[in-house]
Order: sequence, then structure tokens, then C-alpha cells
Amino acid sequence: MAKTPKKKKNQLPSGSYRVQVYDYTDVNGKKHYKSFTASSKKLAQLAAAEWQTGKSNQQTTPENLTVYEAIRRYMEVKNGVLSPSTMRGYKSLHEQYFKGPLGLTRLPDLSNTAIQIWISDLAVKLTPKTVRNAYGLLSATLEMFAPDFRLNATLPARQKPELYCPNDNDIKNLLDHIKGTELEIAVLLAAFGPLRRGEICALDTDDIHGNIITVSKNMVLGPDKDWIIKQPKTYSGYREIEMPDVVIQRLSGCCGRIIHCTPNQLTGKFQRAIKATKLPHFRFHDLRHYSASIMHAIGVPDQYILQRGGWSSDNILKGVYRNVIDLEARKQNRKILDHFEKVSHDVSHEA
Repeated sequence: MAKTPKKKKNQLPSGSYRVQVYDYTDVNGKKHYKSFTASSKKLAQLAAAEWQTGKSNQQTTPENLTVYEAIRRYMEVKNGVLSPSTMRGYKSLHEQYFKGPLGLTRLPDLSNTAIQIWISDLAVKLTPKTVRNAYGLLSATLEMFAPDFRLNATLPARQKPELYCPNDNDIKNLLDHIKGTELEIAVLLAAFGPLRRGEICALDTDDIHGNIITVSKNMVLGPDKDWIIKQPKTYSGYREIEMPDVVIQRLSGCCGRIIHCTPNQLTGKFQRAIKATKLPHFRFHDLRHYSASIMHAIGVPDQYILQRGGWSSDNILKGVYRNVIDLEARKQNRKILDHFEKVSHDVSHEA
């Protein structure tokens, strides 16, 4: 009895050969493949190779890109130069807000009307800041792949954040509550530094020389949601800060990493301490605002505040100062009202 020939890999029951190659991944993450059938395996592989070469050449032209694909390409190009936290934010925006009709639109078919509808739909369910971030990613992508396209859209108005800037008494009460803990060190570095969360968590004893703390690294959350230590995001982030003796003395027993937690864990510890002390709610980051406000109030020129805090522009400082300015305005208003009350009182007694 003759044996049935053993079917070879990729061979169909008809005797022909089929080769499948990757084509694309749709917006839902499903992978799609292209099939090629021929009388021999080599012919099928040749057809597949020719198709891949043609597809590669086609994909290099923006005319064949959808908005979703263009943003993915933009992130690939920028991956080596943008910070991990920025790339993580881009990846989240790409996956959440560019899978609908706008994301499926080819660049030549894109219109400002379609973009405005997309913005309006997002504005119903998202904060103005998130909408602006998504629009910023789209704008940067179009600048690279469709430089002749002129964006003309109306964005939602910015919201003024309701932030509380702690005062000296708040800081004293907080430090009394957390005295002797690792959190106390973090608060001292942020309030008297002023260092950021990531800078504090990346700090080690090799960065401390006498009363000088050298800031040259930052702990950030990468695109894969793992914490990594990297260089500062901007050149202004590199700096040397002379600290008060009380802070250096508190650091004297440390060895290696100063704070043994991630920035998110530090935030959790801080919020629990704020709740326990019944202080007005404020963020760990607002300790930097406290520091800048105090420096401004005691007459330190802006250029030195910028340098000490690692700010790249004074735009942020203007927002920070608003708390101090509002407080001073209330004091001056009280003086004005007291003066006119006195004048009114004197007039009524003379009458």
C-alpha cells in the first residue's frame, strides 16, 4: 500500500503553498496579515517579498498615512529625543483619543471641520488641559507629515486651578507632625530647596558636598510604566543649591539613596500626613510654590528664584506669586478700608 506523501509546511491540500506576512495592526490592536499562494514555496515567498517592498515604499509617503498611523510614526521618530514621561503621555493620548473617525482619516482628507468636531466631542468629557494636550500631539504630527496643512480650531478655555499655597505656619505644623521620618527630609528639600518629587527620589549622598546639593537627575515614570532615573528634562534642571544647616544636619545619617520610595509613593505618604494634621489640602508640589512665594516676598530677584528652583521661564513664577499678591492685596485693602472708616467716623462726630 502506497504511503500518503507527508504535507510540507505552508502547503495547502491542493498542493499549492501559502505564505502569510504581517500587514498592519488596527486601532483595536488586532493584527492583520496578507496571504500569498503559488505553486511552490519559493514563488509564494517571492510574491510576499515583492509586496512587502512595494508596501514599504508606499508607506513612506504621507498620502498613505491615517492620522492614527502618522502619530505612531511621529512617536517613533521622536522616541530618542523626548523624555520618557513625555513619551508615556503621548502613548496614552494616542491610544485613548485617536482611534475614532479622526484617527482613521487619511492626511489628505483631513479638514479643520473634522478636527473641530473631534475637539468639541473631547471637551464634553475631558478637562481643557487634556484636550489641549491631545491637540498639541496632533499639531506636532501634522507639522512633520503635513506641513502645508493650516490648523484653525477653537480650543476650550483654560481653567484657573483652585490651588492653596501653604504658609509658614502650615509648614511648621507639618514638620512637627512628621519629625524624625523620611517624609520630613523630603518636605525640607521641597520647601527649602525647592526640589521636585522626582529630583528628591533620585537624590543620593554622592550629590551632597557640605551644604551644597547638586541636582543632576530625576526619577520619572517611563512609557512602560516603570520608574527610571534620567537626566533633567531641561537644562535649567541642572543646578547646585546651598541648603540651610538644619537640612544638611537632617541628612547627616543618610547613606546612598536619600529617599527609598517612588514619587507616587512619596505623594501618598504626604497626603496621609496632610489629612492627619487637618491642614488645608495642598499637594507636595505646592511646597515648591511655598518656597518661591517666600523668596519673592522677602525680595529675592526673580533670576535667582528661577535658578534655585530650576524653572525655565518666569511664566510659572507669575502664577505662583498670585497667592502672595492676593494676600498682600487683602492687607492693602484693609488699610484702605480702615482709613476711610476713620475719615467717616471723624466726619460723623464733627457734624
